[in-house]
Amino acid sequence: MGMLNVSGLSKRFGALRAVNDVSFEVSEGEILGLIGPNGSGKSTTFNCIAGLYPPTAGSIVFEGQEIAGRTAFENCHKGIGRTFQIPRPFRNLSLMENVALSAWFGQDRAVTRAECWRLAEEALALVGLPVDPRITTAGLGAAALKKLELARALATQPRLLLADESLNGLDHGEMEQAADMLERIRREKGITIVWVEHIMGVLMRVVDRVVVLDHGEVIFVGKPKDAQANARVIEVYLGSEAA
Repeated sequence: MGMLNVSGLSKRFGALRAVNDVSFEVSEGEILGLIGPNGSGKSTTFNCIAGLYPPTAGSIVFEGQEIAGRTAFENCHKGIGRTFQIPRPFRNLSLMENVALSAWFGQDRAVTRAECWRLAEEALALVGLPVDPRITTAGLGAAALKKLELARALATQPRLLLADESLNGLDHGEMEQAADMLERIRREKGITIVWVEHIMGVLMRVVDRVVVLDHGEVIFVGKPKDAQANARVIEVYLGSEAA
């Protein structure tokens, strides 16, 4: 059994079945890519794991405990950190204060102010942002905001990191840096990562395996190189003529 086991996961919104009988597992220390075109169900699957949506059916087991239906803050306290596709930092706070707040509220134990500042410094340094407590979010570009979002998640001390669309809005060079950063976080901190993304290219050189979704269902699970050669995956991304 893996660190995370998703089995028979389904999610309905009224008559719409956004996710249908999705199953996969994530091994400890792995980077798993959860990919698919827009509308494939990957974000809904992600949000069910994170605790934003309660599943309609199915099981989500994290480190041997059922977490399906738990709230996002409960999952965070159990060791699941997440980023958001659209960063929304506290604009009236400094970078350090933004990240320190995550450290303060993101763990299921009492922490001191000094420890929160230390965790914030570590997280900011890891993602390559300045640790000067006077620096604010003013003027941050898309890449820096993505880094701040990642630092806030890391400050909660997760064992499993759910990274949501980390490449969206970045140019190619920034995408390469973001992918390298996730790999470094896995290597240096030992954090298991589920990376949800619709942009395949850069992700494929970093992840160990991919789960490909289409219309809410799993169509492929395996190595990146095998996914890139799979006729069904090619058809989903490029159309039937390409396949």
